[in-house]
Amino acid sequence: LNGFYETRSAAPRAPSQRPIREANTLAMAPKKSTYAPANYGSVAEALVGLYGEKVRGAEQQMLFDRFTTSLLSDAELLAKPMVLLLGQYSAGKTTFIRYLAGRDFPGIHIGPEPTTDGFAALMDGTSPTPIPGNAATADKRRPFRALSRHGAAFLNKFCISELRCDLTKELTLIDTPGILAGSKQTMGRNYDFAEIVKWFAERSDLILLLFDAHKIDISDELKTVIESLHQHDEKMRLVLNKADALTTEEIMHVYGGTMWFLGKVFKTPEVKRSYMSSFWDKPLRNPELERFMSEERERLLADLYALPAGARTRKVNEFIKRVRKGRAHCLVFNPVWKSNF
Repeated sequence: LNGFYETRSAAPRAPSQRPIREANTLAMAPKKSTYAPANYGSVAEALVGLYGEKVRGAEQQMLFDRFTTSLLSDAELLAKPMVLLLGQYSAGKTTFIRYLAGRDFPGIHIGPEPTTDGFAALMDGTSPTPIPGNAATADKRRPFRALSRHGAAFLNKFCISELRCDLTKELTLIDTPGILAGSKQTMGRNYDFAEIVKWFAERSDLILLLFDAHKIDISDELKTVIESLHQHDEKMRLVLNKADALTTEEIMHVYGGTMWFLGKVFKTPEVKRSYMSSFWDKPLRNPELERFMSEERERLLADLYALPAGARTRKVNEFIKRVRKGRAHCLVFNPVWKSNF
């Protein structure tokens, strides 16, 4: 028996299959995902890290900026909440900004004729003169570098006005040219107005559509601009300006007519939130509705000053929307790339 056991113990053993099974298991197991380190000082800084490490490279490789929108810069992700003002000419957009700021700002020009012929960003600062578009888009600290792709014709119509006040410490306001009717909307504009409005809308936290209460008709050009922003319906608010010169009966007709016109533009059953008053620094002229219009002013100001509190959630929401759009773009673009290159 001793010899028998010695013979069996000396026989060569078959190689164990356990290491092979373990190797196959490890190969089939999903790799552990790595995320950006959680040592950022704020949500905005975390988004900058995630975008730079995980997203930007994929967008560049798949030419995402050629088909949808430009790549994000660090300044855009770290920027203050932005409010975009849109409307037809003489709707009171510049006067509205002056009312919010409390005083004049560099480059302001107010009149009954179409006075604002370019885009202007009102930001916090002390520069006594407007900063031209070429200098504004060359500054890495500002969130407008991607606008340089629209050419010199647009940059000549873009500037930054700096003003030190409570509002600009929290927000950035974007004033736009009045949307004209007919061929005047495009005649003389050597840049794509709708494309630039879309760029600002994607990065804005709130979009205010201003209407003159005395002129409630919506031109085809304004309708086209609004329809191009259908992806940002949740950001849009309506402002019926210059309403203090109307009687109570006239205001009822104006509000109903405006909602009827907009009902043919917005393809959603929900009614947009609206504000009705006169947003300027002069006393209201309708004593019968003075209390109502004063409350509307306060409600709009409260909503504007509440934007910074929800800026983190909106930035995360926009970031997730962009990543999902980029993923869909990659799924479509990757087979085309492989089949042609």
